[in-house]
Amino acid sequence: MRRHTWGLWRGLCAGLGFCYSIINGPANATVLAGSEARFNCTVSVGWVILIWLSNGNPVLTVINSQGAVETSDRFTSQNYTSSNSFTSELIIHNTQLSDSGKIECSIQQHSENSFAFLSVQVNGSLFIKNSTLTVKENKTIEIVCEALGWAPAPDITWMTNDSLIDKSRYVTQLSQGSNGLHNALSILTLTPTDTEILTCLADIGALPNPQNATVTVIFVNSTLENYYSEESRSTWVIVLAVVLSLVGIILLIIIIVVVVRCCCLKKKGSTYQNEIRKVSAEKKKDGDLENRQRHGSENQGYIPEELWNTEQIPRISSLPPMSSKFTVPDADLQNSSVPKVRPQRRTDYLISPKKIRNVTLV
Repeated sequence: MRRHTWGLWRGLCAGLGFCYSIINGPANATVLAGSEARFNCTVSVGWVILIWLSNGNPVLTVINSQGAVETSDRFTSQNYTSSNSFTSELIIHNTQLSDSGKIECSIQQHSENSFAFLSVQVNGSLFIKNSTLTVKENKTIEIVCEALGWAPAPDITWMTNDSLIDKSRYVTQLSQGSNGLHNALSILTLTPTDTEILTCLADIGALPNPQNATVTVIFVNSTLENYYSEESRSTWVIVLAVVLSLVGIILLIIIIVVVVRCCCLKKKGSTYQNEIRKVSAEKKKDGDLENRQRHGSENQGYIPEELWNTEQIPRISSLPPMSSKFTVPDADLQNSSVPKVRPQRRTDYLISPKKIRNVTLV
């Protein structure tokens, strides 16, 4: 019924000569956020104005006589003209999640609007915390795959060595954040029997290929574990022996260097002390000589008068009394203070009971 009415309307407009219509309207599109979205609207000859609307809001106008009237850098158009039609292409740049919705082409004619739907999707992140896992024999593990910031919520699947894993072996939990984006947490439980590569896949409609994250599960049985432990122990023993040997050699070298150093210092110290003693002895000798020059020295050739008189002169029983006064001229005193020639002993002196000690000053 609708097609019959539409045909009658087009025939009437063609007969009157002032009607035009939409030949092909826009088609649905699904794109990733940040990319471009394109919609085409083809109208028949005789059109006057064409308006593009996004979620009911006009975003671009095309006038037959003037061309496109663009009011935003994010919404532009390209035009294609043929002999019997005109095509306007709407281009939405840097698509955002808020652009999702109804895209409409209007030519301001009765029931002559055509629309499509735009779906803007967000490709979030996908990761597995550990890239490598070591599993012992007969041990069950859980591997967690986390998808954050997706729109819409991604479809999570698991693969092992390029083969799909049954959905009964993993559980996926979905949640939505305050920003309207979706998160997914998928937990895979398995008991490995061999080393294998596990892959977590997240897919949305706008992705040409699913996003993936992998983990390598290394299976270790008891025999291999014991072998590796013994090999590791032997390796550590060898390494420890080599290290201890090097440390011993270094310590021996240090001890030898210290001993040689101490011997050299001791020898230098002994030589230094000997030199000090020599210098001290020389100074002491010079000091004694200086004292002798200043204060005079005792005449080593002095012979007490008693002995000299006893040896040279016969004992005299009695001596006549003599005067105790003895006068020496001043000139003689001056000359005797610094004699230049040892004085000769006089034999004709008076014997007196007083002891006289001669001191020669040099």
